[in-house]
Amino acid sequence: MMRRKFTKSVLLFSSMLVLGVGGVAVADDDGDDFFGKFPGYKSVKRGVAPVNNPQYREECGACHFAYQPGLLPARSWRRVMAGLEEHFGENAELPKEDARVLKDYLVKNAAEHSNYKRSVKIMRTLSSNDAPLRTTDTPYITRKHRGLSPRQVVDNPEVVSISNCDACHTQAVRGSFSERGIDIPGFGRWEDD
Repeated sequence: MMRRKFTKSVLLFSSMLVLGVGGVAVADDDGDDFFGKFPGYKSVKRGVAPVNNPQYREECGACHFAYQPGLLPARSWRRVMAGLEEHFGENAELPKEDARVLKDYLVKNAAEHSNYKRSVKIMRTLSSNDAPLRTTDTPYITRKHRGLSPRQVVDNPEVVSISNCDACHTQAVRGSFSERGIDIPGFGRWEDD
């Protein structure tokens, strides 16, 4: 009798994990959000939320890829915005009101406030005190790029750094970093061995 109750409990708990009950339902980066179609399940979207703020896209995207807010936690975006006078070797200061509007956008849409799969995964790899200034300093992003050779990145004049997301991720601007959309300049489409 006791064994039967234990078995039922394990099966129920396992089912809850698989179906996402009491938590977040899973969706594959390359597939449809199956669980999001059922009432009562929180949908997790693929990739990261695309940038939807024209001012942010214009101000930040003028110098580099306009990183989606969901690639870093709010505490990181606060640090980035507080240090614009020395922004990775450049002065990127903005008028106070513009800086406030952009900071509010970044913080509101940061990884911990997102229901996009990659944002959720990024947050899982950070401790509650981690506030990386670069997306490339997050354990998740580092791990996803560990199979790349220096020839593909650093020694590749069309890439130079994994921070140059849209050099290889052909759909990065849309928030899709799927392996299907990777095309490394000079090396071609990504083939996972």
